[in-house]
Amino acid sequence: MSNAPQTPEPGNHQPLSTDGWFDAGPKNAQLIYILYFLSVIVGLTSIVGVIMAYMNRGKAGGYVETHYTWLIRTFWIAVLFSLVGLVLAFIGIGFLIMVAVFIWAIIRLIKGIQRLGRGEPIDDPQTWWI
Repeated sequence: MSNAPQTPEPGNHQPLSTDGWFDAGPKNAQLIYILYFLSVIVGLTSIVGVIMAYMNRGKAGGYVETHYTWLIRTFWIAVLFSLVGLVLAFIGIGFLIMVAVFIWAIIRLIKGIQRLGRGEPIDDPQTWWI
């Protein structure tokens, strides 16, 4: 017997393990929260995150479903008010609105990821507030 690694036979490949990061569930929701946080630096990662949330909503069940709804609504509400802020930037108040949206989104994300880490649902995932 040889200790050399064996090459797999054709057609007998093991799938690459993603350890649940891309499957509907808590790890996936956590990844989406991280992508949203990264969007502060990168910008486009929140779009990837909202797509993942839409793809996995309705599959996870339990408390995680409230997090998917929370994440999707956080994205769209932030986009809406950011656009309002952008339009109103020409009269000066828009910059204040954009700062307020940024703070609002960060607080929502912190609240959500903390509750996810404790295995708790979002109490009212449909709310526009924090």
